Amino acid sequence: MVTESLWLPRSTCDIYCLPSPDSVPRVGRLRVVARAAAAAAVIAAAAVTLPVIPLLPPAGRARLMSLYARGVLGALGVGHDVRGRLPRRGALIVANHVSWLDVLVLLGSAPSRLLAKREVRSWPVIGSLAAVAGTVFIDRLRPRALPRTVASVSAALRAGGVVAVFPEGTTSCGRTSGRFRPAMFQAAIDAGVPVAPVTLRFRLAGGGDTSIAAFLGEDTLLASLRRVLTIGGLHVTVQVHPALYPVPGVSRRTLARVARSVVHGPPRSWTADGAAAPLELSRAA
Repeated sequence: MVTESLWLPRSTCDIYCLPSPDSVPRVGRLRVVARAAAAAAVIAAAAVTLPVIPLLPPAGRARLMSLYARGVLGALGVGHDVRGRLPRRGALIVANHVSWLDVLVLLGSAPSRLLAKREVRSWPVIGSLAAVAGTVFIDRLRPRALPRTVASVSAALRAGGVVAVFPEGTTSCGRTSGRFRPAMFQAAIDAGVPVAPVTLRFRLAGGGDTSIAAFLGEDTLLASLRRVLTIGGLHVTVQVHPALYPVPGVSRRTLARVARSVVHGPPRSWTADGAAAPLELSRAA
């Protein structure tokens, strides 16, 4: 676990929150090898097209990155669906954070830019792809750089972009949740755009919720990837909740608090079409 601070929040979860591997459906070794090879092929294709991606218009880059994300998910055997309508223009998507798969699921569901920690920029291939896709990087060890990051997100939103963030700042197993950091909500307020709360729910083929894909504590990316490769019937549902429309004068802390209550609300409130009315926040909310 990490020490609690402004941009290094401590998760209440650890690898002990993961279920026993024997308690979830598993695929055979040949399927594992096939999945790994297919995922590697998609990433290799992305690497080959890397020099061309910056030459595409923003909409084209977003669609291509969405295509690659869906390709990796399909290769890994991870299904996903969207309930409701994700915004296509001028909105801040805020979601719970469970796994590194969250990024692929959001990118594969709707073209958007992401907020990611600065360390991702140095990852081979992935970091370069993230950069050309317009990812906004944040240095969590330099709080003084935060206003500049908020301004970058606000500028992207004001230009009509969709930016997705994980305001908890860390992952959890799904049974618990941390508070939403309010900084990026200020970007939505400054840009005058709605906030789109989204809940990511991981389930197995039988329909039961699972934390097997969570990326927690001292877990390594390689160990988490191995688990995902061996899981049978993993499916992620993206539930899009009614948008939050803040009125002038509402605080970012109020907006963060309301968004958190929506994202982590009871599953029985989920809808199939996301047709619930949007919410308008007042100063007194």
